[in-house]
Amino acid sequence: MPTSSPTADAPARLALLADEAAGCTRCGLAEGRTQVVFGTGAPDADLMFVGEGPGAREDEQGLPFVGRSGQLLDQLLREEVGLDRSDCYIANVVKCRPPGNRDPKPDEIAACRPWLEEQLELIDPTVVVTLGNFAARLLLDTDTGITKLRGQAYHFGGRHLVPTFHPAAALRGGADVLAKMRADLVRAKKLVAA
Repeated sequence: MPTSSPTADAPARLALLADEAAGCTRCGLAEGRTQVVFGTGAPDADLMFVGEGPGAREDEQGLPFVGRSGQLLDQLLREEVGLDRSDCYIANVVKCRPPGNRDPKPDEIAACRPWLEEQLELIDPTVVVTLGNFAARLLLDTDTGITKLRGQAYHFGGRHLVPTFHPAAALRGGADVLAKMRADLVRAKKLVAA
């Protein structure tokens, strides 16, 4: 995989990287996918979201966060950050759907990590918001869970990283989880504006 640096040609380089990822067979997830769900949004976004992995709807459409979780994320973006999803960049730790929406395995995460690292480098966001355990643990290189990690910002490669719950957890967990997610997104908004 080519190494790159943030440049004005980030859109073209992201498109080339997505084309390369579309043929990836580095792990067993490739066998069951409909298509690679690489990422979507503004290639020069100040705010980037990183989730866990695609679900069934994402696998069908080739876009991250298009199901119920994505609808909630879109709503929270508008209400708490004042942005549309097209103003951000959204990606996942793994680019192919784990069977039955199971958790991604360590070898699958390791196989996809170079794609995510390249996305982070090309987009060069000011703030990265991780959605759920897998993204937060991977990028912060920790075993600590999201419940303990969230509620603050971390320095991350010259950027800020704000861990929060996955929108699916807010859909299941009710008002308390949703309120915490909202607070985390307000924190991210303030860091982008700083």
